[in-house]
Amino acid sequence: MMYYADMSQPTKDMFTSRQKKWRLFRAWISRHPLWCGWQVTYRCNFRCRFCSYWNDPMSSQPEQTVADFAVGAKKLAQVGSMLISLAGGEPLLRKDLPEIIAEVARYHLPFLTTNGWLLKQKVAHNLMQAGLWGVSVSIDYADPSRHDSARGVKGAWDRAWRAVEMFSAARVHKWQRVNVIAVLMDDNLDDIEPLISMAAERRAYFMVQQYGHLKTGSRDHFCKQANVSARLLELRRKWKNFLSNVWYLRRFDAFLNGGVHGCRAGRALFNIDSTGDIARCVESRFSPVGNLFRDHPTTIFRRLRASSSGNTCTDCWYNCRGEVEALYHPYGLLTSLPTLLFDTGDPEAR
Repeated sequence: MMYYADMSQPTKDMFTSRQKKWRLFRAWISRHPLWCGWQVTYRCNFRCRFCSYWNDPMSSQPEQTVADFAVGAKKLAQVGSMLISLAGGEPLLRKDLPEIIAEVARYHLPFLTTNGWLLKQKVAHNLMQAGLWGVSVSIDYADPSRHDSARGVKGAWDRAWRAVEMFSAARVHKWQRVNVIAVLMDDNLDDIEPLISMAAERRAYFMVQQYGHLKTGSRDHFCKQANVSARLLELRRKWKNFLSNVWYLRRFDAFLNGGVHGCRAGRALFNIDSTGDIARCVESRFSPVGNLFRDHPTTIFRRLRASSSGNTCTDCWYNCRGEVEALYHPYGLLTSLPTLLFDTGDPEAR
């Protein structure tokens, strides 16, 4: 596998937004991974009924330090810039999260997914100032009581919307995006448009992803309504703050009726656990192919590609899979370009 010789020793200075996008494009051209899910913790303060990560044994394992993130981010930069999702667990449980983001943002485009409960205005400012590219706050229902019940914490809905408002107010660069993201389940398809509207009122984007049974072992939460893709695509045409890729949305019905084939995990995306172990995706994390701190990048990416060989998995249609795979299809790439190229985090400015 070839690496960019001029990127083998990235400078200590942070790359500009334009430079990162160029390096991301070079990684795409060279067929290197574009997306990395980097789990900063598996600890969580919620008890969501559609996710069991709060009870994951990884939550008791040692976590990477800020220095580890600095070393790891520089190592990954040898293949170009990446879209890096800092997730978990609940990332805001890490008090050093602004410092983590600052190290990742030297070379990459860091995103954050949070339930919003722990956010304070000063923390929001520090995260944005550190170079956060975008943030998604999880809100699944338009009704507060239903959201709180699903998340297992009373007041979760109110705190989540307050977090959206705090993040929006804390933006320091015009390219920083604030999203509301919902998990599509058996009982919230009719909530999607009200959520889009609520996000628009706060000048935030909206995204949706499919529930995944691998997190709980139960298929009971899958959406059982017909023509899901058509309904979502209609909303996508109606609301300019609905950011989910059209190519991705078109395959929701296919996933709900047998799955989407052609998974590119290990080639277009991969996962880093809170201990530095690397696997082709977060759901295969118990079968790592290497470790970010012990193995050379050439070894890591060769093993990732090998792990993707013959992959017939159809068990998920997460945002991290579908949105990234859209970039490898002409129509999906075309519909993603406005998001990737335009430096605006304000839906009203699109």
